[in-house]
Amino acid sequence: MRSNNPVLSRPDAWQGTTQPAPGQYGQYDQYGQYPAQPPYGADPNAQQFAPAPVAGRMTIDDVLTKSAITMGTLVAVAALTFLFLPQQLLAPAWIIGGLVSFGVVLLVSFRRAVNPAFVLAYAAIEGVFIGAISKIYENAWNGIVPAAVMGTLVAAAATLAAYKFFRIRVTNKFRKMVMIGTLAYAGLLLVNFVLSLFGMGFLFSGGNLLFLLLISAIGVGLAVFNLILDFDYIEQGVAMGADASESWRAAFGLTVTMVWLYIEILRLLSYFRR
Repeated sequence: MRSNNPVLSRPDAWQGTTQPAPGQYGQYDQYGQYPAQPPYGADPNAQQFAPAPVAGRMTIDDVLTKSAITMGTLVAVAALTFLFLPQQLLAPAWIIGGLVSFGVVLLVSFRRAVNPAFVLAYAAIEGVFIGAISKIYENAWNGIVPAAVMGTLVAAAATLAAYKFFRIRVTNKFRKMVMIGTLAYAGLLLVNFVLSLFGMGFLFSGGNLLFLLLISAIGVGLAVFNLILDFDYIEQGVAMGADASESWRAAFGLTVTMVWLYIEILRLLSYFRR
């Protein structure tokens, strides 16, 4: 079982945690070497059927704890940036923070092992980005940031409620469609971002309000669909006994999706405030 969420997906997800212990008598170890024979006088079959040690497994409580740590780090750094970063540094902070955090997302996503340090580094860097861009929007439209935060929380809670109470089942077709849409949208945003540095951005400029609303609606919809994939990833991981380290990957995926959802709602609200 694997997730097609671009952040959470990896080829060896849900490795079993009850494999035979390396070094048991009469078996090859994990490096393909025949283990040493038992000491003289010991029963060679004494540990033949000894149970293998079981590594820690992924649990809902563990995911919640690590998600709280990751998002708490992000929110704390964002608040400090919002309150204390000088105005003249806001634009460089959100540009550099956005690019660096995007690179960290790619690094964490394609690593086989989840490194908590990289996850927390992403949260801190993304916190600088969120704090800076939130301050820019707040300076332009007073009160928009609290509304965007509330909208993000309500949208996430509604998505979780719909996933649980309506028993949404994530099919392979749904995963594939969300993955393709997400990658296409991310590519479009990246191209627009690079062009906007040279004054040639084409997505969020101009006076066509209907077009801007359509783009933001697509972004919010894709973020919500990715949130459903995140919930499915966590549910399947717990059910299938994934390794405890996958809790960090789940927390990372949730944080990335929540940040995306917040940015889309922030942009959407700004169109109604113009």
